[in-house]
Parts: sequence; C-alpha cells; structure tokens
Amino acid sequence: MNDLVDEFDAYRAKMNDKILKDNNKVLKRIFNLDTNSFAEGALDKKTKELLGLVASLVLRCDDCVKYHLESSYKSGFSKEQVVEALSIGTLVGGTIVIPHLRRAYEYWDAIEDKFGQNE
Repeated sequence: MNDLVDEFDAYRAKMNDKILKDNNKVLKRIFNLDTNSFAEGALDKKTKELLGLVASLVLRCDDCVKYHLESSYKSGFSKEQVVEALSIGTLVGGTIVIPHLRRAYEYWDAIEDKFGQNE
C-alpha cells in the first residue's frame, strides 16, 4: 500500500517541477500563494491543514485530499482527529463526497503503512 503514497508524491513533485519550469508568472504566483497561505499566521499550520482537508473533500479533489491527509499526518494529527474533520466535510458536502471519503480512508491507511501509525 506504500506504493499509493510514493506514486502520488513522485507524480506531484515531477509535475510541479514541470509546471514551474515553464516560468509562467501567474502559475508561479498561484503556487507561492498556496504555500504562503498554509504558513503560520493568526491560525496555526495544523488548523489550516484541517481546513484544507475539509475544503478539498467538499470540492471533491482527490489529489488535494491526499496532499492534506499526508500533511495532516505529518503535523501530528491522529486518525480520530482526521476522521472527525472528514465527517464535517461529508456533512457539508453531502452524500456525493462519500466516494472521495472512501479514497481518503484508503489513503490514510497507506500513509500509516508508510510512516508508521501516529500515537
């Protein structure tokens, strides 16, 4: 199951590099804005990760959900905390997000397999 995480991380890095090498000012600024938005501010980084995760689930962006799941894991969130955030996203997004919720659960398991379970 580690392959899911490794494949996603490798593809994301490869394609981000390819996009940024085109040196498009608008795209570079969007990437920069995204990075800076998740920096420490009035809200801490951990809170912003959960906000990103919930928004990504509601918007049904599987790649975004994967990214924020891994970031949430690395920020120290437990599965219980992440599932609670995902439950809010499912409530807000409605039953149409359930397929994305399934993939989120699968990906969280892959993250735990790769990095070891949070205590």
